[in-house]
Amino acid sequence: MSTLSTTFRAGPVSWLVPVRAGLVASGGLLVLAALVALDLALGDFDISLPDVVRTLLGGGDAGQRFVVLELRLPQTLVAVLVGAALGLSGALFQTFARNPLASPDILGVTRGAALGAVGVIVLSGAGGYGGGLVAGTLQQVGVPLASFAGGLLAATLLYLLSWRRGIDGQRLVLVGIGLSAALTAATSWLLVKARIEDAASAQVWLNGSLNARGWEQATPLLWTMAALVPLALLLARSLNALQLGDDPARGLGVRLQLTQLLTLVAAVGLVSVSVSAVGPLEFVAFVVPQIALRLTRGSRPPMLASMVLGACLVVAADLTTRVLLPFALPAGLVTAAIGAPYLIWLLLRTNRRVTA
Repeated sequence: MSTLSTTFRAGPVSWLVPVRAGLVASGGLLVLAALVALDLALGDFDISLPDVVRTLLGGGDAGQRFVVLELRLPQTLVAVLVGAALGLSGALFQTFARNPLASPDILGVTRGAALGAVGVIVLSGAGGYGGGLVAGTLQQVGVPLASFAGGLLAATLLYLLSWRRGIDGQRLVLVGIGLSAALTAATSWLLVKARIEDAASAQVWLNGSLNARGWEQATPLLWTMAALVPLALLLARSLNALQLGDDPARGLGVRLQLTQLLTLVAAVGLVSVSVSAVGPLEFVAFVVPQIALRLTRGSRPPMLASMVLGACLVVAADLTTRVLLPFALPAGLVTAAIGAPYLIWLLLRTNRRVTA
């Protein structure tokens, strides 16, 4: 484990950032910039990279400005924000539980957020985004609120069911798997009871799609991250202490219950707003923090590197589904195809350690 680090200060607040983690985040930003440029340039109507840059700076012709600024930029921005939010959320969950399997996908938080959103889509008849003014208003306002409420309820149930004079990572994961199965069953029941049109629209949304995402999805993401990312960064010192265990953390002056509560609120809020924007993007919050941890060789998943690598993964998935594949495919299926084999490998690796 590398101990070389540097300190960043912003007024009275300071952060101790390992140099390796900073290098990984910086390298990830370069990769992200390249992916964003390609995502804006390629599609049914290709635009050269110099023209993309010129258009972003206020130049370009009317056609280029329409394609880049109106069609592609909002969707790419949503992909960046969702990836960063899911990467940070996964890092918070895995640090909170001290378990690499503790991600919102595995623990049922994503399914809780999805259940809340699907409930609004199905019960309001707003699934096709064309159900009239009332249905459209319910979809725009109700889906984010119901998604957050569903994720928060799932996280609360998870916490209460897992609590036995403290939180044990293994018990948390086992309870989360069962909770996720129950919430998935509830979502399926809603789809069975829904009208065919609403069920079809909700099913497409449940696969996690970035298609046709615009500023109405990007704006809630921006506001939520503006509130929760600083909160997560302020919790960094307490989360470092939590890696030593509950009792040592208390001995170091960490307010354990408050830290755990704020960590859950931040993680659930990031997951919920992401699910409300694009649906469940499977395994992003699970895979990305572990990749960042192995690249940085730290003691816990790094927050900034997880955000950057999460954004890279989701933008790459968007680029893959729009440009590289010869047929339309939801981005969530691409991220699931990456994450599922990694989950199997991690389970096998953990099992070998236990039986060795």
